[in-house]
Amino acid sequence: MRWTTFLASLLIIAGCWVPPAMAASSDGDIPTAAQSDRISQPDTWRAIRQGEGGFIAGQPAQRGVLIQSEGESWRAARNGKLAWYAGLALVGVSLAIGAFYLFRGKIMMEGGPSGKTILRFTRIERIGHWMTAGSFLVLGISGLNMLFGRWLLEPLIGKTLFSWLTWAGKWLHNLSGFVFIAGMVVIFVLWARDNLWDRYDAGWIAHGGGLLKKGDHPPAAKFNFGQKTQFWMVIVVGALVSSTGISLLFPFSFADLAGMQVMQLVHAALAVVMVLFILGHIYIGTVGMEGASTAVTTGYVDLEWARTHHAVWVAEEETKTAKPAE
Repeated sequence: MRWTTFLASLLIIAGCWVPPAMAASSDGDIPTAAQSDRISQPDTWRAIRQGEGGFIAGQPAQRGVLIQSEGESWRAARNGKLAWYAGLALVGVSLAIGAFYLFRGKIMMEGGPSGKTILRFTRIERIGHWMTAGSFLVLGISGLNMLFGRWLLEPLIGKTLFSWLTWAGKWLHNLSGFVFIAGMVVIFVLWARDNLWDRYDAGWIAHGGGLLKKGDHPPAAKFNFGQKTQFWMVIVVGALVSSTGISLLFPFSFADLAGMQVMQLVHAALAVVMVLFILGHIYIGTVGMEGASTAVTTGYVDLEWARTHHAVWVAEEETKTAKPAE
């Protein structure tokens, strides 16, 4: 009787027992040998890489792709050709500006400061300028760090400090973008009309803007052709950079993953173009030309500087303020 009971118990235990591999397989945690063979098939992985399978549960289809092979191409382009050509362009333009300074020197007021000033930009104009320029400096520095920092800055300051600086820079980058857009709107409203082509621009181009030799300063209105080129570059390229930046700031709102990768490359390339232009603008406005910087700080410039570089504008302003004859 006892043997009969013992054998019956063994049969019950054997009937209830399931091998661990089968139990895990039924829950989907550990695949069986057959499942492993099926997953390891090249056709299965090829289908996953082509987006025909392998989605992350609980995510929309465009966000839940398990493997996106185009990401490898994006990474190679960003860290390869884009970074390489951008670096060459930045170094080349910087060297060209340095060579020009050695060749031409600082462009001075040939008659010397007159001691008299004229209002160049009003307060609202200066606010619009610095909203655009200040935010662009933050965007440019933080953006260049994201593009080149891992190779240039991280070896100098270490991974920990670099990661914190880049994290903070990314937040500043995101916030400064909206200030930049607001600044562009302000300067467009204030200056777009004065930056249209006029009859003095052809002469300015023919004389190289008076930058190549002393005493050769063609007449110009409020803005010369070089400044107009700078202005429309900021408006047009800045609008493109801002639109692609917003698309990246709000992922999947305007494009799928592949589209966002293209936008990131376009965003970075156009931003580098803007930096190249702004380098020349900063040079002329600081060490490159005597008397230019006060226009966007105090708003006033020396009357001799104004007559040298913007003679037509000075004549128009003096006509406005002249007292009518009695």
